[in-house]
Amino acid sequence: MKLKTGIVLLLLSAAALFSFRTQQKPPNALGLILSIDKDSIAHAAGFKMIGESVGKMLSPSLNEEKFRSNIERINKAQCKVYMCNILFPSSMKIAGPAVNTPRVLAYVDSVFLRAEQANIKHIILGSGGSRRLPDGYDTKKAQADFTLLCGKLALVAQKHHIMLVLESLETAETNFLLTLKETAEVVRAVNNPNFKLNADIYHMGRMKETPQVIVDNADIIVHCEIAELEIRTLPGMKGDDLKPYLRALRTANYKGPIFMEPGAPYTAADAAMSFKFLTRQLEEVYAE
Repeated sequence: MKLKTGIVLLLLSAAALFSFRTQQKPPNALGLILSIDKDSIAHAAGFKMIGESVGKMLSPSLNEEKFRSNIERINKAQCKVYMCNILFPSSMKIAGPAVNTPRVLAYVDSVFLRAEQANIKHIILGSGGSRRLPDGYDTKKAQADFTLLCGKLALVAQKHHIMLVLESLETAETNFLLTLKETAEVVRAVNNPNFKLNADIYHMGRMKETPQVIVDNADIIVHCEIAELEIRTLPGMKGDDLKPYLRALRTANYKGPIFMEPGAPYTAADAAMSFKFLTRQLEEVYAE
């Protein structure tokens, strides 16, 4: 009798555990990188967060009146402006032989101060043109020098309570730090709590990096971006199966947002479809 009761309890416990597992909801909020002018499109599609560019919202080249106007727009937006990308203009070098470190540091101090004032806590460091190396330049030296610079950038970010997030890119955008794996090496070498890693699934796919790299660097990933592989369409427009990378995010216990960053044209209807598509793929992964 005791054995039978024990088996019943075990089966009930297993059923309860299975039920809990299948009812788990993905912890990730979805965001869309687009112009703040189109904030209403993102909100209507279901997004709660958007991303903008440093040049448009925070750049030191914007006069104070324009910046204050931007703050008003950010405060009135239906979606939270969670992050800004494209930290550096392509004319300002951050890797290779032409880096002017004092100029770079003065620039980011101004940008991060404005980000702090605008309550934008995450700045994405991709900036492919700024980090492109001259042909034949020593990449080992470039990485060593870039790591030292990033250590200084991280201290400025820390000063202004900003999370600076380094992004790997692909060969169409730059020729330096082309994989998540090598980009993670820079983040680990800097070892600053305000300097972390962006797992950009589009770039990973273009560079044929496996989802396992996300799992391997789970402890330093704080941001994720995604798009379909062929022409950088919104998830669902071509129907790419994104689940292998989403499973890796789940295995990595990633709880941050997932931002769609399309490069191909799309409509408001496409945005709404994509929100539902990625939400469904996430739910299916978390129900497995």
